[in-house]
Formats: sequence, C-alpha cells, structure tokens
Amino acid sequence: MQTKSETQSGSVIERVRRALGRSGPLSAAPTPPKILEPVTRLVHSDIGLPELFASRAATNKMHPEAVGAGEVAARVVAFLKSKGATRIALPNSPVLERLGVLAALRGAGFEARTWDQMTLDELYDYDASVTDVSWAIAETGSLVIKSGAMHGRAISLVPIVHVAIVEAGNCVPDLLDLMEILGKEGVGNNVTIISGPSKTADIEGALVTGVHGPGEVQVYIVQ
Repeated sequence: MQTKSETQSGSVIERVRRALGRSGPLSAAPTPPKILEPVTRLVHSDIGLPELFASRAATNKMHPEAVGAGEVAARVVAFLKSKGATRIALPNSPVLERLGVLAALRGAGFEARTWDQMTLDELYDYDASVTDVSWAIAETGSLVIKSGAMHGRAISLVPIVHVAIVEAGNCVPDLLDLMEILGKEGVGNNVTIISGPSKTADIEGALVTGVHGPGEVQVYIVQ
C-alpha cells in the first residue's frame, strides 16, 4: 500500500514526464550536455597564472612579490628583520632547504627551528613562520597548504606573521583544478586554504585582523 507521500511523489513525476512528452520512464539515463570550459570557467590556463594570483592575493590584503630563486632567502631575512621577529618556525621542507631559507635565517642570527624541533605549545612563542605552499589558486588569490608529519598545519596558523613561498609552477587556475588534484592525490591529514590575514567581526561587528591567526601574510612568488 502506497503512503500519501509516495502517491504525491508519483503524481509529480508523472506530471513532469507528461510535460516532457514522455509516455513512460526512460530505459537509460540521458547523456548530459557537453559543458564548454571557456563558458563555465572564469580563469583559463593560457594566461599568466602567477601574475593573476599576485593580483588577487593583493586584493585579499596579502603582500605578494615576485623574486628570483637566488634572492628569496635574503628577502625573507630582510623582511623578518623589519618586523622585529627573532624566533621563526618552519616546516621540514625540501623546497625551503633548496632555496637556502633555513640556513640564511640561522646565519642572520634568528632562532629558526623546524617542525620536528618544537612542540605545538612551543609554537605559540614564535614570532613568525616561513612555509612553502602546495599550490596557489589564481582565481581566488589563495594559498593551499597540505599538512603532514613534517609540516604541521599550525605553522601557518599560529604565529602572527606568516611568510609563504610560492613556486610559480604550482599556480593552478581555480578551485576546480585544485579539487581534481586533491581527488587524485588525497587530502592527507589536512588541507588549509588561506585567502588573506586572519579576520573576525565577532565583537560588536567590528572587523579586527590577526585575532585568530596571522595578522600579516607576506608572499614571495619564486619565478
């Protein structure tokens, strides 16, 4: 015996079927129409993705700068000195090691430690962090960091200043591309998408920056 809900549902489906000129249910699901990528996507892969990412990141109140691989370590040192930082947290990153960032920080007198040399509680005493990123999304100007055993997610979320190193080749057009990549690779422990400094308007609707995380995000795009 059909319930009232089932009867109503069947009635609605039957009316839709008649409106489409069908006398009975389809034997197979219809083939969806082909979606034209130039129509559905706002970003196309044939444009300058690093340049578009930089433009959108600046709109998000981050501070993107294009640098050469040979100068990025010196730029990081100069920036952190200008902020008065002394204790710097970093992930165990082959990218940062290749660019000489950790060695440059220690050579400049900073107390720079990697994720395996600290606890989460100790991280709250650090002035700044320097991380590489997994991908950068051109459409939204967002940083994507895939965390793991050697790259704790808190490194980019706890210190008040976050310096992000983006390799130009890791820029992807949009979130669709990111989801496709993550679908193939898996998300691992965690994936963090950063679209600017931390902001909140919880208290009397007044927007405040840096309450729940970094108040400043400096981005170096390595060409």
